[in-house]
Amino acid sequence: MQTLARGGDAPHIIGSVQKDYKRLYYSEPGAALKVPVTLQSGYGLLEAGTALAKNVSAGSAGGKDQLLPYIPTLFDGTEFAPGRVYIVGGGVDATYTVNVTINDSYKFKVGDDLFINDNTTTVQLLGAITAIDRTTYRNYAVITFTTVIGGVAFTTALFAYVGVEAAAGNTNNYSDCVGILEKTVDTGTGENAAGAVATLILGNCVLYKGLLTNFDAAAMVDVSATDFGQFVYIK
Repeated sequence: MQTLARGGDAPHIIGSVQKDYKRLYYSEPGAALKVPVTLQSGYGLLEAGTALAKNVSAGSAGGKDQLLPYIPTLFDGTEFAPGRVYIVGGGVDATYTVNVTINDSYKFKVGDDLFINDNTTTVQLLGAITAIDRTTYRNYAVITFTTVIGGVAFTTALFAYVGVEAAAGNTNNYSDCVGILEKTVDTGTGENAAGAVATLILGNCVLYKGLLTNFDAAAMVDVSATDFGQFVYIK
């Protein structure tokens, strides 16, 4: 698929790959259990087959009950994981704030419950977001929350990131997979992000494993899935 580029005065074409023509279902799509859902804004283009989690923040001021990308349990910083918002500026400890890119800051809303994690340090809950400052600095945003980061510093060298709490009790990454995105949708990026309405696959289906993204062993347990070679059966 070729797309006419926007935002430039010089005529040019950007080549890209159309992915929605690929078949997600091996089983009959009409037999699958599906529900309509609202996706939280700011996570960009999410392709069909993306594993999703549910915002379980305690307060209703943020994006409570909206869906967002599931965050894989293990990582080295190279995986597809749009639910992770990597911190900028080195490391954080003994503070009520973290710095993230301005575009990434739009993945959060005031009132969302936040957690911080890296690939070595024990994950920590940070409580609710109380402020998102996108105006003081031109090159990053400052997120303020209610629980101080303490103990061991979370650092960029260890791929430290923050994310929306999306699990009732998963202490590995506070993200439980609740189902699979059926069709590609664009939740937007940056200040113009508006979220998306989509369809969540809950189960009673066989899907092509190669079409599933950010779907790890922990996610398979979450949705009671079974691996059959190139297929995944979700009960």
